[in-house]
Amino acid sequence: MNAEVSTLRVVIVLPLPLSFEPDDMEQAEVERARVLRIALLEAGYNVVATLPGDAFLPERIGQIQPDLIVVDAESQGRDILEHVVMATRDERRPIVMFSGDEDTAYLRKAVAAGVSAYVAAGTPAERIKPVLDVAMARFEMEESLRRELADARSELADRKVLDRAKGLLMSRQGLTEPQAHARLRKAAMDKGLKLVEVAQRLIDAADLLG
Repeated sequence: MNAEVSTLRVVIVLPLPLSFEPDDMEQAEVERARVLRIALLEAGYNVVATLPGDAFLPERIGQIQPDLIVVDAESQGRDILEHVVMATRDERRPIVMFSGDEDTAYLRKAVAAGVSAYVAAGTPAERIKPVLDVAMARFEMEESLRRELADARSELADRKVLDRAKGLLMSRQGLTEPQAHARLRKAAMDKGLKLVEVAQRLIDAADLLG
């Protein structure tokens, strides 16, 4: 996500029309969405699609593979957020939501669901780029922390597997800890496997044989 603004591929998600003959409120939403799109284009963002917030959104997001999702949710915000969260569940992306909903409980839920920035509707066009810049920076920081945490958990899990395998060798073959470790390392080198893979195979075999 280190691309320049001009190369960022942005998708705008809009509310579904409530009727075939839009009333004044819906027409106002359409106009606000148009203004938002223009503001993004003027800020140098590559708006690749404008999508309805419906059940097909996850599939469309998966096909387009945008770098950033901008949700325009003056109304139906909760329904749209649900679809967007589903669309980014397996492959996380920064989400910026523009909304006039001032329900603080909902704002907290939106952030917890993965919204990187929550912006009040009617934000001046010149303020949109800084908001999106902050959202991208926050998303990248959170993703870095997630990767670090995942790596730490994986390392801890691997260490537990290795310790258990060494314990089996020490108890069943009378080896010292360094000898058990050396035995596992040699087996890994001979078989072209990772040390933890050899350790897991030893544990699986021990469990099978009892």
